[in-house]
Amino acid sequence: MGLFSKDIATLDDLFVHTLQDIYYAENQITKALPKMIEKATDPGLKQGFETHLRETEGQIRRLEQVFQMHGQEPKGVTCPAIDGIIEEADDIAADVADKAVLDAALIAAAQAVEHYEITRYGTLIAWAKQLGRNDCAAVLAETLAEEKATDDKLTQMAESKANAKAERVTEPA
Repeated sequence: MGLFSKDIATLDDLFVHTLQDIYYAENQITKALPKMIEKATDPGLKQGFETHLRETEGQIRRLEQVFQMHGQEPKGVTCPAIDGIIEEADDIAADVADKAVLDAALIAAAQAVEHYEITRYGTLIAWAKQLGRNDCAAVLAETLAEEKATDDKLTQMAESKANAKAERVTEPA
C-alpha cells in the first residue's frame, strides 16, 4: 500500500488519487500565498501574488467540478511534496535579511510551486484523455494554462527587475 491511502490498482484510481493530491496542494497554496503577499516588498510582486491567490481559489472550484464530473467527492490527500516546497520557502524567507533578496527568494519559491502544479496538471490531462474523459481534460487544461502564465510572469519579473536588485545588494561591512 505504501504512501497511498488505499491500493491504486488502475489508471482511474491513480487519476483520482492525483486529483486528491493537487486538491490538497491548491488548498495549502491558498494558505501560503497570504504570507507571501505580506513578505513581498515589490508592489508588482505583491499584486501578482494577490492575483494568483484569486486564481488558485478558482482552480480549487475547477478541481471540485472535475471530481463531480468523474463521480467523486472532492477531498484531498496529504501531499508531502507541496508541504516540503512550502516549508522550504518559509525557511528561506525567514533567513533572508535584505528586502530585494527576499523578493528574489519569494519569486523562486513561487516558481517551485508553479512547476510542481504544472507537472501535476499535465499528467492529469494526459490521464484524463487516456481514460476517455476529454471533458475533465478540458477543465484541467484551463488551470494548466493559468499555471504556465503565472510561471512566465514570475520569470519576467525575476529577469527584468528582482534578480538585478538582489544582485546589487552587498554584505554589510
